[in-house]
Amino acid sequence: MDMNMKILIVDDSRPMLKIIRNLLKQIGLANVEEATDGVEALKILRAGSGWGLIVSDWNMDPGMNGLPFLKEVRADATLKHIPFVMITAESKTDNVIAAKQAGVNNYIVKPFNAETLKGKLKAVFGDF
Repeated sequence: MDMNMKILIVDDSRPMLKIIRNLLKQIGLANVEEATDGVEALKILRAGSGWGLIVSDWNMDPGMNGLPFLKEVRADATLKHIPFVMITAESKTDNVIAAKQAGVNNYIVKPFNAETLKGKLKAVFGDF
């Protein structure tokens, strides 16, 4: 895994964006940009290239939520290859299944710590 890869974190909560950024930094990943919903995130993704990871919240108000955002990413030929990790406060089996069917690479239930995040990323990228 490229420790300098570009990572986009997407959450409608500024405090949560800061927490995720700090957790990524703790595991050695610091090349991070932020968006507050799926619409903004798609604009950022489509304006650049070289993205290595998307970490997105499931529930975002008032903009595009995580699941429709994931589906848009997977439907876009230039973005569909980017690993996508979904974060949610809900551990409903239906949500996990819906995210898996939409092409999510991994799923994290809040609250979580750097070790949990690292474990989920290892499952996506292998050891680092």
